[in-house]
Amino acid sequence: MIALIQRVSESSVTVDGCVIARTGPGLLALVAVQPDDNERCADALLTKLTRYRIFSDIDGKMNQSLLDTAGDLCLVPQFTLAADTRRGLRPGFSTAATPAEGQRLFDTITGLAQQLPINVQCGRFGADMKVALINDGPATFWLQESPPARS
Repeated sequence: MIALIQRVSESSVTVDGCVIARTGPGLLALVAVQPDDNERCADALLTKLTRYRIFSDIDGKMNQSLLDTAGDLCLVPQFTLAADTRRGLRPGFSTAATPAEGQRLFDTITGLAQQLPINVQCGRFGADMKVALINDGPATFWLQESPPARS
């Protein structure tokens, strides 16, 4: 699984002219699922993104996590992050999970996040979303969790 996380002052997701998610300070995470991903990947990715120390401590150093700051989390499904861009001038999507599997694992990571003591908002899988954010920093990071290699 892949997450492109952005430290934000605020974020929102709009579908068909209606705001379906809105957050204050925290993280916006664009999330993609790849074919071999599983529930362990979802759990590991959520652990990493909520504990990744990218918020300033009292000394101004990136030393606090989303959980430390009790910030908001906006999860947005985005299969295009899994695109194969190595050849040509058009992305290929064979490196993304099927829509059914992508939705299942996005729902898994969302369900796990909603058990945490933070405000969690979500985009809508498969929808044409308008995502707005104010990137704080800017601070943007690519996180990836892969299933263990098969022996």
